[in-house]
Amino acid sequence: MSEPVTFRTATTDGDARTGILTTPHGDVQTPNFMAVGTRASVKTIDTEDLERLDAQIVLANTYHLMLRPGETIVEGQGGLHGFMAWNGPILTDSGGYQVLSLKPQITEENLVFASTYDGSRVTLSPERSVRVQEALGADIAMVLDVPVNLPASYEDANSAMRQTLRWAERSKNAKTRSDRALFGIVQGGADAELRRISARETANIGFPGYGIGGLAVGESPHERVTAIEATIPELPDTAARYVMGLGDTEGLLDAVAHGVDLFDCVLPTRLARHGKALTRTGDISIKRLEFAHDSQPIEDGCSCVACRRYSRAYIRHLHRTHEATADRLLTLHNLSYTYRLMADIRTSIETGSFASFRGEVIGRRSQSGSG
Repeated sequence: MSEPVTFRTATTDGDARTGILTTPHGDVQTPNFMAVGTRASVKTIDTEDLERLDAQIVLANTYHLMLRPGETIVEGQGGLHGFMAWNGPILTDSGGYQVLSLKPQITEENLVFASTYDGSRVTLSPERSVRVQEALGADIAMVLDVPVNLPASYEDANSAMRQTLRWAERSKNAKTRSDRALFGIVQGGADAELRRISARETANIGFPGYGIGGLAVGESPHERVTAIEATIPELPDTAARYVMGLGDTEGLLDAVAHGVDLFDCVLPTRLARHGKALTRTGDISIKRLEFAHDSQPIEDGCSCVACRRYSRAYIRHLHRTHEATADRLLTLHNLSYTYRLMADIRTSIETGSFASFRGEVIGRRSQSGSG
């Protein structure tokens, strides 16, 4: 049976690569970034905004959507595509990250949570996670995994990794929709050998794409790179590689340099709500007094609406007076920055200049104190 989601490499520059991720709702040029729409909405912006930003794929959160409004309601509205009026590809996470954020009871059979909304008991198994995601109708669903906070002991990382492997088998067996894809997830903490074992055995189970999970949870950049370096050689070249939860500029560039194709993170939108703007020459806090009289845009050369029309002084005023427009404008800018970065990364790989491009970006940001 052919997979509904496929990946093919287009060009390479060292280990960095561009490619095409083909899905039932269109192609995604890689490397690419997924804005996080936790509750079927990217905070402070809407679907038309995403279209204007040329977003190619978005992520939604299985855990939150199964609680509110519930997967049955979403399914009745035509799945997530109909519900949120988004015609492009969608990836849903599995709910495994709640292992870290909600500290559930973990058994061999399932996870047991207290609902974020009303404290009621919620049970999530690998099979239920797949059923919920199939009802949500995302193009790509993720297996239910068991990540660990870092630093973690070898015993804890090994136990979580082994359980993730067992749950990956159960998730694959639970899959019923032939028109939707299921990706595996590699775990193993910061231990390179555990990462190699997890990647090799997850690849043996067989998926059209692989998440590299359990990162961006407290590890150092060196530990993250070590985990990625150990994982990539064990995964098939014909499958998409996705580092989950990674979105800072330097981290993106590091991962792309090792052959990663796909990313997601709340960072661009969360920083916006805290008054921080991402720029190529260094990230800035719009709250700073120095911007009170600054008539310049957030970033010269940026084509987002915030930079085309408004000054730093105006956006600072909005943020300081708690106007919701400030969050929206900064979110639009930060996502525009991130998508532009990914497009420039693709161009640099295609022209064989990724290493120099990466060095220039990191150098400029380092001089400003960012990163």
